[in-house]
Amino acid sequence: MGLSIPVGASAEVADLIAGVGRRIRRAASHELEPLGVTWGQVRALRMLARGGEPVRMSELADQLRIARRSATSVVDELAERGLVVRSSDPNDRRAVTVDVTPAGWSLLDELAQRRRAAAADITSSLTPAELVTLRDLLRRLDRPDANHSL
Repeated sequence: MGLSIPVGASAEVADLIAGVGRRIRRAASHELEPLGVTWGQVRALRMLARGGEPVRMSELADQLRIARRSATSVVDELAERGLVVRSSDPNDRRAVTVDVTPAGWSLLDELAQRRRAAAADITSSLTPAELVTLRDLLRRLDRPDANHSL
């Protein structure tokens, strides 16, 4: 005979995942404050860093799913801090590209170290085997073909 799922267990798991997510975001926000960056800026910086080459402003806005004027504001703030640099697109004089500067890469490295430390803190009560099991289960829930009806 198969196991039945206890009533409400799926909803409780979803609530627990959301709660842990909130704890992680709060801890990360606490870590961002002394660095003088916002979540939106970090998100844009990470998006720019993914490809390793300059990105058109319009593409950045599309990738971030924000209005182009909002992307311009975020890039303005990052450029003021020396974290990104704008350049003319060599293939289209009307277009502008944005690239991560060495200072931007340094900030991303610092953020990655802080993220690993926060993750280690949050998961410190788990054994290595439990952590691997949790990771594997969350990967199954996060696959693109998983049923996401929420």
